Amino acid sequence: MEEQDLLAVTIGKNLTRLRKMANLTQLELAEKLNYSDKSVSKWEQGNGIPDVRILIQLADLYGVSLDDLVREQQQVKVMPKNAKRRQRLITVLLSSGLCWLVAVIVFVGIGIFAPDFTYGWVTFLYAVPATAIVVLVFSCIWHYKWVRIISISVLVWSLLACIYITFLKWNIWLIFLIGVPLQILALFFFVWRKKAHFRD
Repeated sequence: MEEQDLLAVTIGKNLTRLRKMANLTQLELAEKLNYSDKSVSKWEQGNGIPDVRILIQLADLYGVSLDDLVREQQQVKVMPKNAKRRQRLITVLLSSGLCWLVAVIVFVGIGIFAPDFTYGWVTFLYAVPATAIVVLVFSCIWHYKWVRIISISVLVWSLLACIYITFLKWNIWLIFLIGVPLQILALFFFVWRKKAHFRD
């Protein structure tokens, strides 16, 4: 068997395995790619190789690299995109839950050791920017642009609200004006960065 034929068979096996892991039929995959199911069947049987543009589209669809499509897989299990998203969501929820657990522990501690302190509920308010920081960190790691923008906005405004409520007796409502340029800068940064990325 020629090298080209071996490559076609390897790609076919990988495409079949990844499609099944993603719970897609050949027809459903074909619709996503704007191709016929006969083409998908041909690729999976090793009777042809999709062009590079389609291979890139398939790699993006399955959340794998091109290397995972063209190399023979030996006991390597690639996580489907849906399972990866679910795992990431669970990670964020558990990490955020820790922020709220700490807030509950502090609130209970204040209730037990300082029952006269009437602002114990503020601990829950501080859990909001802490949660925003956790979400921001994960969204930066996983490159979720819109989640990043939202978490920065929540972080800015909730932190200002925390400062305002903490120092309520000083009537420092003007502190919220700081949030306006910070919000504009954050949005500008992400829009500019996106445009700079496309220019490169």
